[in-house]
Amino acid sequence: MTTGIHQAKLSRRAALAAAGTLGALGLTVASGVAGNAAPGTKAPKPALAFRPDGGFKVVQFNDTQDDEQTDRRTIELMDKTLDAEKPDFVVINGDVINGGCDSELEVKQALNNVVQPMESRKIPWAVTFGNHDEDSVARTGMTEARMLQFLQTYGFNMNGDSTEGLTGTSNSLVLVQSAKTKAPAFGLWLIDTGRYAPDTIDGQDFQGYPDWDWVRMDQVTWYRNTSIATEQKYGKKIPSLMWGHIALHEHRNMWFASLDSRTDADHARALTKHSIVGERNEDECPGPINSGLFSAFLERGDVRGYFVGHDHVNTYVGNYYGVQLGYAPGTGFGAYGLSGPERNRLRGARVFELDENHPDIYKDTRLVFAKDLGIDLTANDQPIVPPPLNPAQL
Repeated sequence: MTTGIHQAKLSRRAALAAAGTLGALGLTVASGVAGNAAPGTKAPKPALAFRPDGGFKVVQFNDTQDDEQTDRRTIELMDKTLDAEKPDFVVINGDVINGGCDSELEVKQALNNVVQPMESRKIPWAVTFGNHDEDSVARTGMTEARMLQFLQTYGFNMNGDSTEGLTGTSNSLVLVQSAKTKAPAFGLWLIDTGRYAPDTIDGQDFQGYPDWDWVRMDQVTWYRNTSIATEQKYGKKIPSLMWGHIALHEHRNMWFASLDSRTDADHARALTKHSIVGERNEDECPGPINSGLFSAFLERGDVRGYFVGHDHVNTYVGNYYGVQLGYAPGTGFGAYGLSGPERNRLRGARVFELDENHPDIYKDTRLVFAKDLGIDLTANDQPIVPPPLNPAQL
């Protein structure tokens, strides 16, 4: 495992290795689910494909962020969203759990609580990792690498292995095959945005700067090289969406249509210029360094949108120079929300509609809120007793 503060260089050999795995990402994986697999082994994975009518739907949950006594309403929100939307793929986009677990078993229970809504419905799913997922590692020993191994034992988990020498855990590209040609028609990128900035670089600390991590240059190179290799293999650029936990600096730039000025007039101009909809109830919290990832999006021209969480009470989305930048609201009722009695007003999920018959395949995105699903929004905590793990996950 490489940590969020490790600054590895992506060698030519590593880049070629990443490209060489393209055939196994979402297209040639085995269909079916785990049967009587030994505990701790990887389950066979389902293939992703557009439906016969050309449709494909993705649901993004974010910041489920709780311990093994997950708030029951988090699971209710996930259940009701899945039943209403019937997605073809789900991503839990970082901060899957918090630092409240005290043992390896409790970490597994906390993860199990929030993946069972998909597993029980046989919906393929994956996670990205956020800044809080390893907060309990000193007590539990459950690193992201060990969590990944655990999650990969589920029959419908689609997370790829981590790439040796590449910063982050389970940076992945999952390809969705066409219902018409069986060739890849769309890509789903998952990137690990890390946890916290290092204490110092060249003897200089980050006092006065945000202390979150950022996508490292080797990850940007990995995205770029994998994108190029995919285009070369299939003879075309594959339109795609990317999910990562922490916002880019460009999210804030878009909200104000400015680098330096942050006035109401700036935002009013941005609303029209960048077609922004949704709420911004807290400052964006990117890391102190601009990763250059957005510049790579512009160069490659395949990523149609980059979506984040991390800032639980932001829900906005806009078009920033041809790339949608957006948030999904916090899903977890056990994490912070708005202040006072409004705490749970924005609990929800984001839905993405794809259609092979649409000129751009990616049609648009919208939000689903707990308040519209009849879920109790009382500003309190409603923890569950965690159910037992299945034998394959023990």
